[in-house]
Amino acid sequence: MHECKTVTLRTRPLKGRMMSFYLDYYPGYRDKETMKVIRPFRGFLKILYRNGMIKTNVNDFLEKIETEDVMKEALSVEELYKLAETPCKKPILKTASLFSCMTSLRISDILSLCWEDIVDYSAGGKCVHIITQKNKAEDIIPISEEALGLIGYSSEKKGLVFKGLMRSWTQIPMKEWIRSAGITKNITFHSYRRTFATLQAAAGTDIRTIQSIMAHKSITTTQRYIKVVDANKREASKKITLTRQD
Repeated sequence: MHECKTVTLRTRPLKGRMMSFYLDYYPGYRDKETMKVIRPFRGFLKILYRNGMIKTNVNDFLEKIETEDVMKEALSVEELYKLAETPCKKPILKTASLFSCMTSLRISDILSLCWEDIVDYSAGGKCVHIITQKNKAEDIIPISEEALGLIGYSSEKKGLVFKGLMRSWTQIPMKEWIRSAGITKNITFHSYRRTFATLQAAAGTDIRTIQSIMAHKSITTTQRYIKVVDANKREASKKITLTRQD
């Protein structure tokens, strides 16, 4: 193996800017997603220094910064109503989006969800019982009667719940639908999951209940959405509705 005599650090895009810009002005970037890139990069610089591939430990000149939570976009109750009332060119996309708002399911789990995954819940009613695609962890999510009606649930149905849904539709088709509803926020499909958490918190659902439903490994992840909470898991599934309350 040839010994590497020269190391070139190439700049790569970061938050729409360049890594070199980060090195000059990085204190402005404190969100957790940015730090997922920055920490490995600093670790890489440390390895280079330890192996004598660079003469100076660059980290000595970079001030340590603490991350700051950046709350990403979620729908308000009124915006959720608007989406429910607005037609979408891809009806199955609309159904999947609203179902995600009501259950917290990620797009990966929506795409793989089968009718057989909807089973009886121990506390009554139905629930989604799956192994999540992201964490490969078991998750049990109670489903309200309204959510079951939304997808047209029947115990006789088999196969994919959202058959024909394409992940690519969460880009242009979904953005167009959201804009047609008069919503100007930068909403992604994952925003529906955040919508579930924030609306549950606003409805008073207990933080541990929300953590359990969303399968968060750490309570600190759930705490990003919660201020005051108190409820139980069965009742929580009924609190997000697509019907305006008079």
